[in-house]
Amino acid sequence: MTRLFIDADACPVKAEAEKVATRHRVTMYVVSNGGLRPSQNPLVETVIVPDGPDVADMWIADRCGKGDVVVTGDIPLAAKCVEAGALVLKHNGEPLTAANIGNVLATRDLMADLRAADPFRQGGGKGFTKADRSRFLDALERVLRAAKAQH
Repeated sequence: MTRLFIDADACPVKAEAEKVATRHRVTMYVVSNGGLRPSQNPLVETVIVPDGPDVADMWIADRCGKGDVVVTGDIPLAAKCVEAGALVLKHNGEPLTAANIGNVLATRDLMADLRAADPFRQGGGKGFTKADRSRFLDALERVLRAAKAQH
């Protein structure tokens, strides 16, 4: 059975993901180290993991597999999930696949090196827009259909 895993720390699309998961009658795991209000939806399970580096990521990576969908902005977690056979989306709807995860990891590492080398090259990047939210909803709908077809 297809499951939806949400890396909930700093995830701007939890409510949208819940709506799509409910429409597809898919169990959704919202995984974080605390600070979230649990959903009353019986299809949504809030998983609180202990504090610590990457504990939520490890929880998701250890459980996801073929036919599951993972929503995360964490590129190393995405790589583990892709390797496990899960379908992975970033919060803006961008799919992370076996074909592109290597380039995405390399870019992430390069940008980390550039920020470390130049203390003035810090900060945010683009904000999350309505277009990103819309792209995410469309992508999650397509990916959940594909994941259910795998099962």
